[in-house]
Amino acid sequence: MTPPRVLTIAGSDSGGGAGIQADLKTMLALGVHGMSVIAAVTAQNSLGVQGYWELPPEAVRAQLDSVLSDIGVQAVKTGMLASAVLVETVAAVLSEVTAPVVVDPVGVSKHGDALLDPGALGAVRTELLPLATVVTPNLWEVEQLTGVKVVAESGLREAAEAVRALGPRWALIKGGHLPGEPVDLLFDGTREYRFAAERHDNRHTHGTGCTLASAIASHLALGQDVVSAVGRAKEYVTGAIEHGFPLGAGIGPVDHGWLQRR
Repeated sequence: MTPPRVLTIAGSDSGGGAGIQADLKTMLALGVHGMSVIAAVTAQNSLGVQGYWELPPEAVRAQLDSVLSDIGVQAVKTGMLASAVLVETVAAVLSEVTAPVVVDPVGVSKHGDALLDPGALGAVRTELLPLATVVTPNLWEVEQLTGVKVVAESGLREAAEAVRALGPRWALIKGGHLPGEPVDLLFDGTREYRFAAERHDNRHTHGTGCTLASAIASHLALGQDVVSAVGRAKEYVTGAIEHGFPLGAGIGPVDHGWLQRR
């Protein structure tokens, strides 16, 4: 039997912990068929990002057309799109896609390296976010997109309202960088759901955001509603963080295969 199909549109991580590589590992672990459109190539390792190079928009468009015209999708996840022209290229195609779209509005890497041209923020706000079923910003990305700075869990609702105002159906505000247990808030303009988890004392968390967004897309493709998909994705990424392992001299990746190694 053919499993549900999920497409990631993102950047390649040469270190294998985030980006396209993390997305495909997550999809395999959760039982869906992962496909990829590479928007940019990075040179990165456990110490940081040494450089990145965008693909031409016609190459990104050709990859999209190739997959969508023949194979089709049950869900889409977007990650690093690098520039305004790539955001606009991807958004133009996704505007014709009926499958749910999970947008991870990647702005910087785990090490603080910029992965999005500042000039592309407007395109993310006006072209991409209105197409999103779920958007999954961390607190830095919330501030970048909306100007809202969150310093405590009590500020998550304000952040969710500000992100929702940009057009996505659901906003999932990731509160993992706040003190205390990591709490994420999911909001659709009316309903609010909070997802808490144990905080694991493990510095090897590279790829967390990519993994969470891909897990949500995978569960949506498997037929879950948004609330259930986010809840299950949170459980998966929490386990992946718990089992994250050292790699190189810096920050290692989360363990995408932890379910198979239990």
